[in-house]
Amino acid sequence: MRLEKGTHVSDMGDEDDLDEEPGEVIESAPPLKVGEERQLGNSGIKKKLLKRGVGWENPEFGDEVTIHYVGTLLDGTKFDPTRDRDEPLTYKLGSGQVVTGLDNGIITMQKGECAVFTLASELGFGVGRRDGVPPNSVVQFEVELVSWITVVDLSKDGGIIKKIMEKGERNASPANLDEVLVKYQVMLGNGSMVAKTLEEGVEFCVKDDAFGEQGRDTNNGFSTIPPNSVLDVDLELVSFKHVVDVTGDSKVFKKILKEGEGSITANEGATVTISYTARLEDGTVFEKKGIDGDQPLEFVTDEEQVIAGLDQVAATMKKGEVAVLTIDHEYGFGSVEVQRDLAIVPPCSKLFYEVEMLDFIKEKAPWEMNSQEKIEAAGRKKEDGNLLFKNGKYQRAGKKYDKAAEYMSEDGTFGDDEEKLAKSLRVSCWLNGAACSLKLNDYQEAIKLCSNVLDYEFCNVKALYRRAQAYMEIADLVLAELDIKKAIEADPQNRDVKLLQKKLKQLQTESNKREAKLYANMFARVTKDSSVSAKKLKVEKLEDAKKQEVVVIEREKQVGTSAAPSGNGMAVDSC
Repeated sequence: MRLEKGTHVSDMGDEDDLDEEPGEVIESAPPLKVGEERQLGNSGIKKKLLKRGVGWENPEFGDEVTIHYVGTLLDGTKFDPTRDRDEPLTYKLGSGQVVTGLDNGIITMQKGECAVFTLASELGFGVGRRDGVPPNSVVQFEVELVSWITVVDLSKDGGIIKKIMEKGERNASPANLDEVLVKYQVMLGNGSMVAKTLEEGVEFCVKDDAFGEQGRDTNNGFSTIPPNSVLDVDLELVSFKHVVDVTGDSKVFKKILKEGEGSITANEGATVTISYTARLEDGTVFEKKGIDGDQPLEFVTDEEQVIAGLDQVAATMKKGEVAVLTIDHEYGFGSVEVQRDLAIVPPCSKLFYEVEMLDFIKEKAPWEMNSQEKIEAAGRKKEDGNLLFKNGKYQRAGKKYDKAAEYMSEDGTFGDDEEKLAKSLRVSCWLNGAACSLKLNDYQEAIKLCSNVLDYEFCNVKALYRRAQAYMEIADLVLAELDIKKAIEADPQNRDVKLLQKKLKQLQTESNKREAKLYANMFARVTKDSSVSAKKLKVEKLEDAKKQEVVVIEREKQVGTSAAPSGNGMAVDSC
C-alpha cells in the first residue's frame, strides 16, 4: 500500500501560529534523548527517538529521501511495513507520496536516525479508509532515515535540477573567474551516451563555454542529441583553482595553486619574502628569485620596490600560498624595454609569475600599539608622505598621510600632553592630504579633509585657503568667497590668500560676463520671438481681411446676377 497525502501542518491551528513556514518544526532545547518522546512545536506530531543519527544536517522539502518504515495502529496492528519486503521507499519529500505528517517528521531527522512518529488522524489518513487503517485513526510510523540526496533547482523553474550524490570536501564553490577540473558523462533518458570527458577530465574557466565556440564533434562515436531532449549529466567536480581579479580592472589576476596557512594575509606596509619564476607570454624566463639556490626576494609592500602588479598581489597572500599571476603591461614594466637578470622584457609585455609567499611580517595595526608607538608611527608615515610629495608622488603621499591620521584617531588612549601632539599631527596630516587631493584634482576629498581641520580649528588659514581653492575649481564661488574672507580676517597680511582673492575676483568677473551674455541672448531671443510672432499675427490678419473681401465680392456678384432681367435695361428697385 502506498501512503497517501493528508492534511498539511500549515493548514491547522489558529492564525497566531502562521508565523511558522509550512512544515517548519521548532524543537525545544535540549535535544531529544534516546527513549524520550516530545511533541514537535504546535504541529500535533509526537516524536520518540529510538537511535541517534550522524552529523547535524536534516533533509529539506524537495530532497530525495530513502527510508524504512513500519506503520502501526495504537493497538499494535501493522500495515505496509517496508522491512517485511526488505525494500526501502525512495521518494521526494513534500511530493504527496506519503502522509504529510510523516514528511514533517522526517525533516527533523539526521542520516541513520530511527524514531517513532505518532500522527493524529488529520495528519495521517483522515476520514478515509485504507487497507488495514480504519477512518479517523491515530497512526504511528517507526522510521529509519537511510539516506537522502539534496536536490537543488538551479534555474528556479525546473529547467536545471542538481542532485548532490556526494558532497565535496570544501565548503566554497567555484566563482565565475575560477578554473575548474571536471569529469562528466551526458546521457539521454533512454541511457544513450551523448558526451563524455577523457579519464583525466577537462579544465576550463567557469565563465567560459566548456565545449568551446565550435561545440563538440557529433561524429565521435556518441549518439546524436534529438531536439527537445532532456539530458542527464553525471558531473564530478574534481578540483578548482580560485582566481582573483586583484586590481578590479581585469589587468592583474591571481590564480591560487596552493592555499596558504590560516586567514591572515600580508598587507600594505608588510615586509614580505617571496620566491618566484617570471616568464613572458612565449614562455621565456626573464627572472628567478629563491629558485635553484638563489636568494629569495624581500621587500616592503606599497613602497614601489617591485612592479605594481607583484606589489599589489603580495599584499593579498597568506604564508605558504602559491599562485600564478597574470599581469598586463600597465602594472608591469609599461611601454619601455627593460633588461632583467635572464632576458630582455620587450615593451608592453604581459607577464606571468609563479609566486610562493615564504614569510611576511605585518605592520602593526593601530589597535595593537600603545599611545607612544602610535605617535612615533604617525610621525614616520608623515615624513614618508612629505618625501613622496616632494618627488611628485601625490597618490602614495596621500595614502601615507591617511595612515598617519588613522594612527591619531580619537580613541581615548592618549594622555593630556600626548593628545596635544596627536591633535597637531592629525591636523597636519589632513592639511597635507588636502594638498595631495588638490594635485590629483580630487576636489571633494580636499574639501572633506579641510572641513575635518576646521571642525577643530575654525580659523585655520591653510584649511580655509585650500578649501577655497577646491571650491573655486568646482565653480562654487560663493563658498570660496566666504572661506577667503574668513582667512583674511584671521591673517590680513597673508600674501597667498590675497592672491587667491584676486584670482577669485577675476573668476567672478568672468562668471558675471558669461551670465550677462547668457541673459542678453535669452532676452534677444525673447524679443526676436515676439517680433516674429507679431509679424506672423499681422500677416495672418491681412490674409483674413483679403479672404473676407473676396467673399464680399463673390456675394455681390451673386446678388447682381439674380436681380438683372433676361433682356437689356436697368433694373427697377421695388417699392
